[in-house]
Amino acid sequence: MTEKSVSLELQGNTKRVYWTMLQTSGAVGPRDIQRKLNFSSPNLAVYHLDKLVELGLAEKELGEYHLTKTVDVTLFRQFSRIGNIIFPRQILYASMWTTLLVFYILEFREVSFYSLFALIFGFLGAVILWFETWKTWQSRPS
Repeated sequence: MTEKSVSLELQGNTKRVYWTMLQTSGAVGPRDIQRKLNFSSPNLAVYHLDKLVELGLAEKELGEYHLTKTVDVTLFRQFSRIGNIIFPRQILYASMWTTLLVFYILEFREVSFYSLFALIFGFLGAVILWFETWKTWQSRPS
């Protein structure tokens, strides 16, 4: 299947199961998924895990499932992954902007129109970036 068709099929609870598997190292079983996502039964977890196998994103071995391929789904493009840690991409920009603002405040020597202008824009930029990071974090499948 093409990546576009996979992203169309990856909806709802199947997307939540895929997200959970991305955050888990190693294989997961249906009961693990059921507990983590509060599904009503393990059969529901098996259904979505088997759907991931059909899409070519996971494999099943001895009742356990593990990811074989990661796909760049539109929602997931807003996130970066290092190992099992998934975080919004904007957090890097927000951290950098905040670090520069703190450095500017520590090196703040004289009050002038330009220094206040830089301080206001630095503060507004940091607030906007952290707000967007928070909104992206809230949009993740949970």
